[in-house]
Amino acid sequence: MLRSVFTILVLCFFTRCGYAQKKPNIIVIFADDMGYMDAGYTGSQIFETPVIDGLAKKGMVFTHAYSGGANCAPSRAALMSGQYSPRHGVFAVGSMTRGPAEHRRLTAVENNTSLPGRIVTVAEALKGQGYATGLFGKWHLGYDNESHPMAQGFDVWEDPRHPNPNTKRDDPTDPKAIFTITNSAIDFMKSNRDKPFFTFISHHAVHTALEARPETIEKFKTKKLNRVQTEYGAMIYDLDESVGLVTTFLEKAGLADNTLVIFTSDNGGASFTSQEPLRGNKGAFYEGGVRVPFIACWPKKIKPSIQREPTINLDLYPTFLALAGGQVRPDLDGENLLPILQDKQKTTKRDKIFWHFPGYLHNPVIRGRDTIFRTRPVSVIRKGDWKLLLYHEEWILDGGQRKIDENNAVELYNLKNDEGERINLATSNKEKRDELLNDLLEWLRETKAPMPRPLTE
Repeated sequence: MLRSVFTILVLCFFTRCGYAQKKPNIIVIFADDMGYMDAGYTGSQIFETPVIDGLAKKGMVFTHAYSGGANCAPSRAALMSGQYSPRHGVFAVGSMTRGPAEHRRLTAVENNTSLPGRIVTVAEALKGQGYATGLFGKWHLGYDNESHPMAQGFDVWEDPRHPNPNTKRDDPTDPKAIFTITNSAIDFMKSNRDKPFFTFISHHAVHTALEARPETIEKFKTKKLNRVQTEYGAMIYDLDESVGLVTTFLEKAGLADNTLVIFTSDNGGASFTSQEPLRGNKGAFYEGGVRVPFIACWPKKIKPSIQREPTINLDLYPTFLALAGGQVRPDLDGENLLPILQDKQKTTKRDKIFWHFPGYLHNPVIRGRDTIFRTRPVSVIRKGDWKLLLYHEEWILDGGQRKIDENNAVELYNLKNDEGERINLATSNKEKRDELLNDLLEWLRETKAPMPRPLTE
């Protein structure tokens, strides 16, 4: 009897003092428009990211990580829902008809400008597993009663730049609110350290307007870059410093060993920052528009390593849910990456990743397909080392599969040999082209993906 009472008292003491093991904390540090080639660890010769580079040395670096969309809202919707765009219907930011009407050959699909309330978000799922949930910074998925972040599973939402995040502000101490957002997130974690927390640090950096602290801009002026590169580099450096505030807090608070930290971005870099050797930029579905930096760091749980397996940000939902002890639901399109993070599995079980964008985004990208649009209506598949893009204007209006050898509806690239997507193999490797095309068309049918229509319909 005395032994039982003593055991209970010891358990209560360790629980009260924070020694009892709880579910792992989860932190996502989400950059806005930071391209794959904009970090030091990925090879940038211009920009400096010493803290992020240090995170890469300690964690698992994914070299073929993708965003769920080529710009902000669809990528965030993919991450929050764990689903591909045909299921949640968020294809773009606002209008799907951005660009001159006289150059659009199809009628774009109607876009959801908010994440539908029927979607059970990753925040809601983790909240159901006992997590405190906080969003700090950009949401970008609607603010009505159903789609507001606090209706979509977040206990706390703070965004000092809402509702005009891209307006330049005269605040030399923190012009992009990088440190305000970060410190609010740290305060949230301090207040909730006795229970598991999911902290989503969703920066407005490094999206335009280009803003950084004056002293950081002065540092980059010594590099003798042009004005845009100077301001952009300074903003990246400020963002990098804020990542250090988070990791330092975790170490000093004794939380690092029980916290998974993910650093990534919502899409590729904007067109003023070259992603070479990758082709394209934000808004296009070439590698420069959808490949993103991605680091998973968890001391003693994740071994430092390089992972080349293709992943996509909608994989985070099932991964976090599995980590929290929840049942991964069949309506999620992403894959649980825990076996890879824990070095129990080298590859994912799936062999294909998809994108679908049935609309128009104006302004061309570096080495883009045309001189007017970042992208026209397109669907994309990556399978192994191969990537195929199906452009719907040519497919629907110019003969489709019957004239596939001449209508330029399909582009096929071998990313292992041609990471820069320079050599279109659609007519020289018809067997591989048709294999990927059939897989893509089947996926479009399976997901009931809405398609653009001829203008005369």
